Amino acid sequence: MTIRHMRIFIEVYQTQNITKAAAILHMTQPAVTRAIKEMELYYGVSLFERIRHRLSVTAAGTELYGQALQIVDSFDQLEEGLHNWDACGLLRVGTSVTIGSCLLPELVLAFRKQYPQVRMQYMVQDGEALLKALLDNRLDIALIEGSIVRDGLQTKVFSGDKMALITPPGHPLLLKEKLVLADLAPYDLLMREEGSAGRTFLESVFAVHAVPFRPAMTSISTQAIVNAVRSGLGISILPGQLVADDLASGTVCTREISDADLSRRYDIVWHRNKFLSPALQTFMEICGRLSS
Repeated sequence: MTIRHMRIFIEVYQTQNITKAAAILHMTQPAVTRAIKEMELYYGVSLFERIRHRLSVTAAGTELYGQALQIVDSFDQLEEGLHNWDACGLLRVGTSVTIGSCLLPELVLAFRKQYPQVRMQYMVQDGEALLKALLDNRLDIALIEGSIVRDGLQTKVFSGDKMALITPPGHPLLLKEKLVLADLAPYDLLMREEGSAGRTFLESVFAVHAVPFRPAMTSISTQAIVNAVRSGLGISILPGQLVADDLASGTVCTREISDADLSRRYDIVWHRNKFLSPALQTFMEICGRLSS
């Protein structure tokens, strides 16, 4: 039996008339009669008695009516939920630390204005964890610093930033007339953990310039690294947006590295088989619009 049969039965039950039910359902009278007979044959019961050209519901018909109403109502709710899934569903967003700290709140607030009923879940993790979550379908979209190349994933540039060298005040590197990346080699490097987007980017920069990359300290906390630099434990290269306040206050200092481009791109990343719903596309558009 189908939902169509149930809808026909309910209409016949309520009108107690095949002709009226057919008109309401925009069906022919024989089609309605045939549907009722199919139900009676399927269940092996009589749903209506036909006495003197009038229908009279049977006890079995009355029993079925209550169940049929629940079934049709549940189906209608299911359909409505699926049709409106894009407006009231779930969007799972992952970001790397810098984007999560600097951009995510603004992006979420802008998105909620257009899709207030959509629930959002956020994951702020290192780049490798985000890529794995995308491949495992635990995220719908991720915003990651640096260029991403990974089988099964697609990317789109939406913004960027620049990494900044930070040192304690009075550090010898600040006195150099022209600073190059190789000048950093004698000093202790304080870096983010392996797998983080910033760490991966810097490893490639140091490799291109054939400068040894041997961090003396690693941490999952950007602030812990800044505090260590401030205390004179070493130097670091961190996202400029995350250290802007520290630079402005003078607790740490910076110098331009003349021979290394520390500019990075921000990528929107998603699984190539992911259905890009209107809500997801809107979020992507907001990322580009607010970051430009």
